[in-house]
Amino acid sequence: MKNTDTQKVVLPIGDTSGRATASAFDEIMHFLIKILTKLGLLKKNLDYHMVRASMVIILFLFGYQKWFAYEAQGLIPFISSSPLMSWMYPVFGIQGASWFLGVSEWLFGALLFLGFWNKKLGILGAAGSCVTFIMTVTIIPFMPDGWAASAGGFPAMTGNVPFLMKDLVLFAVSFYLLKQDVERASRAADSVKGI
Repeated sequence: MKNTDTQKVVLPIGDTSGRATASAFDEIMHFLIKILTKLGLLKKNLDYHMVRASMVIILFLFGYQKWFAYEAQGLIPFISSSPLMSWMYPVFGIQGASWFLGVSEWLFGALLFLGFWNKKLGILGAAGSCVTFIMTVTIIPFMPDGWAASAGGFPAMTGNVPFLMKDLVLFAVSFYLLKQDVERASRAADSVKGI
């Protein structure tokens, strides 16, 4: 029950139904939502811009480390196990494959960055990012010793597989940006046409 004079939740004695607890939770959540709304954290497009900025930073940092020998060596089990990327070693060599990936990540990150202002470039960056993470996710089933035999194998991850699992989320983020940029570019084109 609610005391209308003080606006406090009053728990009746002997009430074990949980309705009073649910009511208190609803009031707390309403208060929290009100605060977040007033702080401006829920402004239109803030989440979209934060996701884009996060991907730009991630792709810049991932691409940066590809320029160094330690990372080129660290990529060997990933690239050599990949059905979609193993061709890079015969074509570019170990360091060259790492550089190729670094340039690709920087290119897609730059296109995503430019997508803040130009949605068509953002589409190219998001599409490239989607391809990047599809390629890395496809390594998971082929990664040697990726599933802990001592725990019964799949789904008990071990070795490099847990590291690759993050790419499922990064693919989803890339797809979200692709969808958003396509919708926004389409709306802009329609408004120019007067539709």
